[in-house]
Amino acid sequence: MTEQQLREKLRKISALFEGATTAGERDAAAAAIARIRKALGTTAKTEASVEVQFTMPDRWQRRLFTALCRRYGLEPYRYKRQRHTTVMLRVPRTFLDRTLWPEYAALRQALDAYLNEATERIIREEVFGDDEEARERAG
Repeated sequence: MTEQQLREKLRKISALFEGATTAGERDAAAAAIARIRKALGTTAKTEASVEVQFTMPDRWQRRLFTALCRRYGLEPYRYKRQRHTTVMLRVPRTFLDRTLWPEYAALRQALDAYLNEATERIIREEVFGDDEEARERAG
């Protein structure tokens, strides 16, 4: 997968969660995000936000998750002395369960596949052709 293919796949995943189904609707992605933010605002008025703690040991997962939160006007944070692997978020539970987390999971899966493929290719081409895992031996 090339970087351009990954970008297109990420746009398609985002478009799916924003309700866009055609290339023309992709141009209206800002309006879709605004609709989601409005829905989040409405949900926040009728449903109390809950504080949720996420543990994401991979920096790419944290960056993706925090960027997605900020895209919807949410502010991820950490308390003093919490590990860098911790991300806290105050969000209505239904928005988290129906929109934010499913979109994050789909985007993470696409990004993980791309990063894994790129890493394996670079190791194979620049370090050594055999990039298999270490063999297991009896004790």
